[in-house]
Amino acid sequence: MSRQSNRTTDSKKMNAELFTLTYGALVTQLCKDYENDEEVNKQLDKMGYNIGVRLIEDFLARSSVGRCQDFRETADVIAKVAFKMYLGITPSVTNWSPAGDEFSLILESNPLVDFVELPDNHSSLVYSNLLCGVLRGALEMVQMAVDVKFSQDTLRGDNVTEIRMKFIKRMEENLPAGDEVHSRICVPC
Repeated sequence: MSRQSNRTTDSKKMNAELFTLTYGALVTQLCKDYENDEEVNKQLDKMGYNIGVRLIEDFLARSSVGRCQDFRETADVIAKVAFKMYLGITPSVTNWSPAGDEFSLILESNPLVDFVELPDNHSSLVYSNLLCGVLRGALEMVQMAVDVKFSQDTLRGDNVTEIRMKFIKRMEENLPAGDEVHSRICVPC
């Protein structure tokens, strides 16, 4: 019985390492294809956005998350359920603005940056910018416009990795009749 358990753990670790290395190859190729880091950052955000748009359906199907009452609850679901489900980490939710419309996700470890060192000629590259796009795309699909950006990054010498999220507005629902995906969403009232 314990051999099966070890195989499952080993398989998950191998999958995580394969994902990390594949992501690194993607970023490397983008750096070769585009002239500057800002364009690479835009492409990573765009790719992440497209992933987030599709990932929300999987998230809602696999989790038992119901409609969140406010942005604070949404932040907790992102940190404690979504990050745990897809990256195996649970970031801290901190640094709330007085208005309650902005917070930080502090990642003690970022699985995307395992085995990574940024070369000096890529000092403005936001290596994990894909995550910002994923969050923005997924939340947009549940009618929530947000601004998402990295404010600190261990790859740039910061002590922690910090993603800053700001609620912009609730988007109007223009859904086709019978659209089930949006009936269990986490959006503030």
